[in-house]
Amino acid sequence: MAVPEPAERTRALPQPRTAPEGPTALQTLRALGTGPRGLTTDEAEQRLARHGGNTLPTARQPSWPLRMWRSLRDPFTTVLFCLGLVSALVASWGTACVILALVIVSSVLRTHGEYRADRAGAGLRELVAGTASVQRREGAGDEPRVREIPVDDLVPGDVVRLAPGALVPADVRLLKARGLTVHQAALTGESAPVPKEPADLPDGDGEGHLVFQGSSVASGSGTAVVVATGADTRFAAVHGPRSDRPASAFDRSVHGISWVLIRFMLLTPPLVLMANAAVRGRGLETLPFAVAVAVGLTPEMLPVIVTICLARGASLLARSHGVIVRRLPALHDLGAVDVLCVDKTGTLTRDQPAVDPDRTDPEALHWAGASAWWTLQTAELTDPDPLDEALLAATGPDDWDAYDGVDALPFDPVRRLATAVVREPGTLGVHVLAVKGAVAEVLERCAVEEDERAALHQRAGRLAEGGVRLLAVATARRPARARGYTPADERGLTFQGFVAFHDAPADTAHDAVRALGERRVTVKVLTGDHPATATRVCRDVGIEPGEVVVGADIEHLDDERLGELAARTTVFARCTPDHKARVITALRGRGHTAGFLGDGVNDLPALRAADVGVCPAGGVDVARESAHVVLADKDLTALEHAVVAGRHSSANIASYLHITLSSNLGNVIAMLAAGLLLPFLPMLPPQVLVQNLCFDAAQLALAFDRPRTAALRRPTVLRPRPFLRFITGFGALGALADLATFGALALCLPGSLGPGDQQGFHAGWFTENLLTQALVMLLLRTGRQSAEGRTPGPVRWAATGLAAVGILLPLTPLGPWLGVSGLPPLYYPLLAAILVAYALALALLRRRGDRAERP
Repeated sequence: MAVPEPAERTRALPQPRTAPEGPTALQTLRALGTGPRGLTTDEAEQRLARHGGNTLPTARQPSWPLRMWRSLRDPFTTVLFCLGLVSALVASWGTACVILALVIVSSVLRTHGEYRADRAGAGLRELVAGTASVQRREGAGDEPRVREIPVDDLVPGDVVRLAPGALVPADVRLLKARGLTVHQAALTGESAPVPKEPADLPDGDGEGHLVFQGSSVASGSGTAVVVATGADTRFAAVHGPRSDRPASAFDRSVHGISWVLIRFMLLTPPLVLMANAAVRGRGLETLPFAVAVAVGLTPEMLPVIVTICLARGASLLARSHGVIVRRLPALHDLGAVDVLCVDKTGTLTRDQPAVDPDRTDPEALHWAGASAWWTLQTAELTDPDPLDEALLAATGPDDWDAYDGVDALPFDPVRRLATAVVREPGTLGVHVLAVKGAVAEVLERCAVEEDERAALHQRAGRLAEGGVRLLAVATARRPARARGYTPADERGLTFQGFVAFHDAPADTAHDAVRALGERRVTVKVLTGDHPATATRVCRDVGIEPGEVVVGADIEHLDDERLGELAARTTVFARCTPDHKARVITALRGRGHTAGFLGDGVNDLPALRAADVGVCPAGGVDVARESAHVVLADKDLTALEHAVVAGRHSSANIASYLHITLSSNLGNVIAMLAAGLLLPFLPMLPPQVLVQNLCFDAAQLALAFDRPRTAALRRPTVLRPRPFLRFITGFGALGALADLATFGALALCLPGSLGPGDQQGFHAGWFTENLLTQALVMLLLRTGRQSAEGRTPGPVRWAATGLAAVGILLPLTPLGPWLGVSGLPPLYYPLLAAILVAYALALALLRRRGDRAERP
């Protein structure tokens, strides 16, 4: 049970139901029925059964009715539904029923696809589920042991450890902290890290001792007790059961295409009504036909095709290559990526650095080892970072046991320093600060002359030319004091030397860079390392670094000049987290689709700024949770597979849009022309809708097509203008084929398209429409026909079935019900000639378009 806190304590944030009161640590621990050593395993299990899992309300999966309601809010589905209501109002019940069937089929298929995708995603997310470092005991008399447990299993009263890069797993009250700062923008909007202290505040004023779920640790470490979990947390109170995720590049592109078409659809019925009234003197009796024409323009299966393509691609990626897509539209964005920015450390390298003894000063190594050991012990960090692991492996107890730990200032990506405060045995009244960190930051704090500082920078540059990573080490002696130390004490240092590290490239990095280059994805490196180190690693993995730009060079550039610089630069070194985010934002501003691959807390701004953020499963919690895509294994070649899967899904979505929109536009043009020329309606509303239903069912096969190799070699981007050019050209060609069919029907029918030829005309055009749509499916798709060989693929089978329906339906008992009848034998050879000419024209126009798209 959490301790309530006075309501006046906070006004900026909503009050959680179990916010702590009595802010002293002792009162909080007593009220929660726990202690500094944490809960026992049995106590934790009982509380988990009583309080429930530590999951937010938004994590619950929506029910089927709710999913169906959401699917009805799609813009195309909404327009269809409105057109159905109009049909019902004018008593066109057949049209209204068919439209209702289209809406139901589309919604059911989309809901089922999203349900399967969510189920698959829930299983996949378990592979990268967040964990928390919890201090628990097996029994009441046992010593506590720190263990990693799923965040969902946390309960009030648990004692947890916080480390840099960790997501705060619940609302907690600090018991101990060392230089702890947290990002809590999700709650307060503050972009800068906020310092936190475990200070007791009996008057309840301030929240410096509280850390809330939704925050992330920027620097330092701490030990805290959980006071609220799940729906009782501050994060749940602020955000509620909703998700305010910004629209992705995919959402923007699809919606751009959608709304252009919707505007055209809404203009079509009035145009049809006015044209028929002016030319033929018809009134509202043509309204059902006008509604059917508008329905004919609707790509009503778009939500279904998108869901199936993306969910299928994400599922195959997870099973085959260990790539977990946490948000389906990110798969399209991966396929559209043309620039991939990576953080060198831990991504292009093995992230297992080792001390290079030939370039390391022994005294510096001694103090660096002592600093690493006592920072780890005093700050109560859960695990050392890779550099500290290398230092501890290169030193030993002889270097550590000579001192007693007093205090520590852990590393953070802004300060780029870590300091351990130790006491030398036998020395009273004096503490030693052992400082290690980036060369520039350490030398800036050393008490040396400018000439000596310049000489040390030159020496560091010569050492780094060999491609090693450098740490500078310095010490300072201070009068002992009881109060804690701060970064302000890291001044007037005595330089001790450099420690050099070497790190081999990741095993798959070279192959991954080469494969991405073949896919026309440019790889850029944004790193905080020395330019020489970044250059060496780039050359080892096959990246030509060119001229390296350091972070200081971009400080005073505006966005436009930075965009120009980013477009021609491959390597940015000495970058801060903000520098990385600015470079990515500048690339996006120049029209690139930018991805970012990173795994550290310093990569968080860049992951959020990118179109698609990618993180290895071994990355820190906050980076992994912020990423759109997670690599279950550190296999960088999986990135190339993810890019190909994204292009595969996007190519099939583009196929659907190309085919359905060009075919529908051609039919609408022909309908408008025929409606003005004929003494009867060119096609009855039920015929239009049944034709659309058959075409839509056949086009579901496009979600399972295999794109041509050429379609996977370049980024796939859905842009409204190219689509409009495509459908205009091919739609006009389809309209010409329809007009030629009208001529053939005029020759074959006895009345030369007089009032008595209505059923024959309807049957002839119905058959021709489905046959031309089958041709369009085969010739305009991006599928690899040669890859199918002699075995027909799903698109061939679907096109064959569509053609069979077009030929046979007028001859069945359903023909008279639809208002169509059998056709004269002469019509079929004429139709065959039209179809051959149409197929040749389609192939020629498609070939010219493919050549124009090649760079």
